[in-house]
Amino acid sequence: MRGDLVTKLTARGLATGGAVLAVLVLALTGATTWGLGLAVAALAATVWERRVRPGADSVAETALLAAGILVGYARQLDGGFDPFLMVAALVLLGLVLVTGPLRTAGNLEIRAANLPVRTWVPQVAARGDDAVAGLLAALAVAALAGLPAVVALLLCLPVGAAAGAVALDLARRRFRPAAGGSAVTRALRRHQPEFVLHFSAPPGSEYQVTMWLPYLERIGRPFVVMLREPELLPTVAAATTAPVVYCPTLRTMDEVLVPSLRVAFYVNHGAKNSHCIRFTQLTHVQLHHGDSDKAPSANPVSAIFDRIFVAGEAAIDRYARAGVDIPAEKFVVVGRPQVEAIEVRHQPTRGLANPTVLYTPTWTGHHADADYCSLPMAETLLRRLLDRGATVILRAHPYTNQHPASARRLARLHELLAADRSRTGRQHVFGAAAGRLTLADSVNRADALVSDVSGVVSDWLYSGKPYVVTDTGVDGDRFVERFPLAATGYVLHRDMSDLDDVLARLLDTDPLAEARWATRRRYLGDFPAESYAEAFLAAARRELDPTWTAPAPRTTADAALPTAT
Repeated sequence: MRGDLVTKLTARGLATGGAVLAVLVLALTGATTWGLGLAVAALAATVWERRVRPGADSVAETALLAAGILVGYARQLDGGFDPFLMVAALVLLGLVLVTGPLRTAGNLEIRAANLPVRTWVPQVAARGDDAVAGLLAALAVAALAGLPAVVALLLCLPVGAAAGAVALDLARRRFRPAAGGSAVTRALRRHQPEFVLHFSAPPGSEYQVTMWLPYLERIGRPFVVMLREPELLPTVAAATTAPVVYCPTLRTMDEVLVPSLRVAFYVNHGAKNSHCIRFTQLTHVQLHHGDSDKAPSANPVSAIFDRIFVAGEAAIDRYARAGVDIPAEKFVVVGRPQVEAIEVRHQPTRGLANPTVLYTPTWTGHHADADYCSLPMAETLLRRLLDRGATVILRAHPYTNQHPASARRLARLHELLAADRSRTGRQHVFGAAAGRLTLADSVNRADALVSDVSGVVSDWLYSGKPYVVTDTGVDGDRFVERFPLAATGYVLHRDMSDLDDVLARLLDTDPLAEARWATRRRYLGDFPAESYAEAFLAAARRELDPTWTAPAPRTTADAALPTAT
């Protein structure tokens, strides 16, 4: 997206431009101190670039900076040829040349967390560039301090020795693999996982998998999480006690998919899912990471899975409405277990003087036809809510800041809410404070919702409380046809011409209160509130063991819920 592109271009410019400028100053001027300072700044820029561009190749910049720093070091010593500095230069040259290949080799190895094995070699190999950058910065500081050349050599030797040890171990792994498989494979065979959660997505998408981890743990069977991007490993591993492994290649997947596995779960339609679906001995189950009327929720790719767990009958109808022909036996209605923590308000609450309103704008999407973002019209909306005495909880989509225009609009909304909080004392929640709340916490605090087309609306529906869906497109009267969940909400048009009327119905009269219960059952299933998540757990256990029989359901208070009129 555009925000990512600007950040990456900035990082590239600072790293390359800084390296060239530092070398020019060191080589062509007598300003050694300034040149070494610029070199350290350029090194910091190369490290930052690798954070925003994980695949960035900074060999040229690192080589330039190494040459410049050595020139500066020699000039600071001003003692002619120094054998210690020459040996240090040779070690440094070797490090600059070998870190790239080591990183590539390390990225082809399994990394693991929450397993009784150590996978430090690929992790060290992947961070070799940062180690060399740190070494160069230390050399620059030593040069500035006028330390003897032997210090430079003593700084280089440990890093060189570590790189050599890593290279030898990676070579051994490649050319003389252990007969019983890797340490990770052996540990997983002992763990005997019965299912795997396969996850591939860009960094920042971890919420898609972490929302499912508590429920996968409640299945009560051993499992493993397989990640396909290394940046995801720390966050996902911290969210579960189950083994988490990063598998960069098809070969490493072969090592991780041990014979005890029976089922593979997925939470999105990432392209790399096909790498796992090729294992036909597994039953492949799509869970999704939310239920909404967005176009991606009826992705034809879903047809490749053996089972599609959906929240309610509405999801099955959505595929049919989109012309996606999937056999009925593939669908299993399991509800949306993540809503079990949401409190249900059985009786409508109308005419609140100081309501709390949850506003959840989504992101712009990758393509124009998937752009449901209401941020361009959000300031008018929020000002009108504040005029009505509302307290606002603002939860933006995690991808919002990747789009520069959306990020600016969101910042403006934060300023607006902060100013109103200072003036009125109303405790609006936004920014980092909103991020610390779970969605269930936000729903439970609020009396009404304003949302774009997104999975938040389905989750909110469980509460029974009123909601608005923003129409940010040009569908007009066809909006409800395309997004049926809006039929029992109040539709806010893009031109905001109906804003006052919509807010009156949302906060004062709520004429659709009774109709929402039928919609709730169609979208989220008709399961007892006190055991709502059991529908998913029972379905998952049946996939693991077809002979398993769920216990008889308990009596539910939901039977007394209002019905549609």
